[in-house]
Amino acid sequence: MSQFINGKLIDGTTGETVDVIDPSNGTVVDTITLASSDDVKLAVQAARDAFPAWSGATPAERSAVLTKFAALMEERAEEFAQLESRQAGKPIRLTREFDVPGTIDNISFFAGAARNLEGKATGEYSADHTSSIRREAIGVIGSISPWNYPLQMAAWKILPAIAAGNTIVLKPAEITPLTTLLFAQVATEAGVPDGVINVITGRGSTVGAELLRHPDVDMLSFTGSTGVGRTVLEAAATTAKRVHLELGGKAPFVVFDDADLEAAIHGAVAGSLINTGQDCTAATRAIVHRSVYEDFITGVADLYSKVRLGPTQDPATDLGPLVSQARRDKVAEMVDRARAYARVIGGGIPEGELANGSFFRPTLVADATPDSEIFRDEVFGPVLAVTPFDTDDEAIELANDTPYGLAASAWTKDVYRALRATREIRSGCVWVNDHIPIISEMPHGGVKQSGFGKDMSTYSFDEYTVVKHVMFDLTGEKAKAWHRTIFALED
Repeated sequence: MSQFINGKLIDGTTGETVDVIDPSNGTVVDTITLASSDDVKLAVQAARDAFPAWSGATPAERSAVLTKFAALMEERAEEFAQLESRQAGKPIRLTREFDVPGTIDNISFFAGAARNLEGKATGEYSADHTSSIRREAIGVIGSISPWNYPLQMAAWKILPAIAAGNTIVLKPAEITPLTTLLFAQVATEAGVPDGVINVITGRGSTVGAELLRHPDVDMLSFTGSTGVGRTVLEAAATTAKRVHLELGGKAPFVVFDDADLEAAIHGAVAGSLINTGQDCTAATRAIVHRSVYEDFITGVADLYSKVRLGPTQDPATDLGPLVSQARRDKVAEMVDRARAYARVIGGGIPEGELANGSFFRPTLVADATPDSEIFRDEVFGPVLAVTPFDTDDEAIELANDTPYGLAASAWTKDVYRALRATREIRSGCVWVNDHIPIISEMPHGGVKQSGFGKDMSTYSFDEYTVVKHVMFDLTGEKAKAWHRTIFALED
């Protein structure tokens, strides 16, 4: 069963099947039947029918359901960790300690946030009227989530939407839909009414296109590439839908001359290799002061050489495969091209048993020029490009020399230098002396071609609610003083 519509697992109606492949060994995890345009219409109708009752539920009622949802997810945490590891090729340590606990924490957070939809206080902003603000659910949300964090990205889309009283139709990537389908099932077991959460698994060209342009979908939320994000914007324009986009990134990792170099080296390895580099916020462009440049390269290369590739089910494995052999080959091709203009340290496709999977060794590309492909374009693999700088002005300029603006980090012991970096680097998030940590209470989202809008935190409610002004007359007068600006009655 590959679709979850109106509280039930059903098969897609195209008759076309797709194998979900474990990228660590090439074996089939499950086979799904893809959805058709008719399945999308069915899911949207289910969401539309469920909206009046769910949006009319009290915040306390929605909160209670989400609280139970978090408890059920906790009970089934290992099941989710195993399934996420197999479908996405993630090391089991990552899914057990990051993906699944982070998702459960998100549910718990939104269980509380559901009871705290804020607005401006009621008051007399006009002498003759009382004004108040209502935050209301938008309606049916159409969402598309990516393959790199199937469970977490589904949660980031679903939770703020339903906590605010919306209903949702979510299309996961067809190569990694399994934990999203299970997530919707467990939510229903917790008491989320039928039709509030719907999951459709199908091709972007059919299912995605239908969802984007459906007249009964009130808002679109998309996480993925900047190129597809433009397609989402174009589709939304046809019916003037609200849009939330979280797109690509090419995060700068700025190491100043006074940085704790050992900390920066460890941070670069962790920040560049998380999820095998398949992360829009991953450290991908190291911009390092010339005085510590070679020491940084030596340190990162040394740690890279100690990273353990291996079976994803082995808790000792550090680095898993890329999501597919096609993705692996694309990364390999970019690294090979870089050999013509930069120093490539490490990298390559491993031999032996790991060759059956989509593994690629950690790769450091030193002396990459700011205009080179490896330094400017998303690689989405375990690759860190490094370039030197001489002045703080140059470092900030290099950090901002990208069409993206999702995340960045600055490494320094100088509080004034750190404050300047956080102020002047154009990015949705700037970490200081760390790279990657996220928490449910704080927003995630970018600027420039990394998109707009926020996931997580109460700021995400700005995406999923409509602010309505309500104004009451206080005078009881039939002929208001301001009416004379339109028509004047004779005495």
